[in-house]
Amino acid sequence: MTPRDLFIEELFPHAAALKTFAFHLTLNEEDAEDLVQETYLKAYKFIENYDQGTNSKAWLFKILKNAYINEYRKKSRRPSTTDIDETYLHKEGENSPHSAVNDMRHDVFEATFGDEVTMALNSLQDEFKTVILLCDINDFTYDEMAKILELPVGTVRSRLFRARNMLKDKLKSYATNLGYKDYRSKAKIEHGKEEEE
Repeated sequence: MTPRDLFIEELFPHAAALKTFAFHLTLNEEDAEDLVQETYLKAYKFIENYDQGTNSKAWLFKILKNAYINEYRKKSRRPSTTDIDETYLHKEGENSPHSAVNDMRHDVFEATFGDEVTMALNSLQDEFKTVILLCDINDFTYDEMAKILELPVGTVRSRLFRARNMLKDKLKSYATNLGYKDYRSKAKIEHGKEEEE
């Protein structure tokens, strides 16, 4: 199989998952698209490092994660700037011809998550948000996550446990409003009743 065929058959099918992951890291549609494009450019450049038939999705996610970290480091060294388009949109308001531009925040997980879940997820620090996205959204195993994040499996498990608890705390009132009950509290109450008897 030629590198081009390999690229099309094994790497391109993961574009949507990469874009969702990139968007949750950057919280900006343009930056997410740039990050995915950079990921594919690097993947094509280093295609000889990819073993055909292995986990192409994990390989791409690792490239994307590293590209994001490198870009974040670059931006943190740069002085802050203002995008002229953002200034224009702010001044023009809702009636701007650009206001109809599709904002990915309204589309990502629209059918799966409410805004509260997305906001709670995005409010987590990157290290915690990333493990939730990799495990609970993209179904990576602990071993795959360890390779992507270049961390020991034990650290991945611990971080995921903490991330899920943080997310649970942030969403507790939202879940209660939807009618979900805290079954652990109910179990404690019932256990207390048994002790009283």
